[in-house]
Amino acid sequence: MINCIAIDDEPLALKQIINYVEKTPYLNLLSSFESALDALSYLENNVVDLMFVDINMPDLSGMDFVKSLSNTPKVIFTTAYSEHAIDGFKVDAVDYLLKPISYTDFLKAAEKARNRIGNAETEDTNIQRNDDFLFIKSEYKILRIQLSEIKYIEGMREYLRIHIENQTPIMTLLSMKKMESFLPDKAFMRVHRSYIVNLNKISTIERNRIIFDKDVYIPVSDQYKASFQKYLDENFLV
Repeated sequence: MINCIAIDDEPLALKQIINYVEKTPYLNLLSSFESALDALSYLENNVVDLMFVDINMPDLSGMDFVKSLSNTPKVIFTTAYSEHAIDGFKVDAVDYLLKPISYTDFLKAAEKARNRIGNAETEDTNIQRNDDFLFIKSEYKILRIQLSEIKYIEGMREYLRIHIENQTPIMTLLSMKKMESFLPDKAFMRVHRSYIVNLNKISTIERNRIIFDKDVYIPVSDQYKASFQKYLDENFLV
């Protein structure tokens, strides 16, 4: 299932995209927005695979919206102007749909996105797991990190910052999704779009925040709240 959102400042155009998404079995609409600014706020705490984005919107155009994102989901642009197609492909858009949009054209674009997302997932899962350590490249070095010493991992644009006990954090060029697929799920859990935590290092939880040290508060977002609560329930002594 491909989780997606739709953004268009025209209510009728937005409703059409919503109807097409709901009509397509492998698409799951998480939310829809009439403003790119509202969508920005949503993406801070939620993981999205695909976005249908109108290019011509007030305040923040669809193109500028996509360019502003650090971890960009796959994008299909919608527009009433064919001249925007070239700009769309400059930001690696999957496709662009010219309004008025037929379901046939919509489905062709959705299939392109489905193929791209499927290929990316295959690449990410071709990783040999190891429950004890991992090797990563940081600057010009290859470093071995013991998994038991990792406290949490922080996503920063295209980089990850790995926070390790009694060490300076290590930066590496890697995606959150790839790191998450490598780590053993019995010990590590993603709790936010930008955070993976070592469950064995959690000592204090306060108001849906995991406290590491005295000044590090990691939020548990709505997207991951259920799985984190399940972990707590399974280990809670009443």
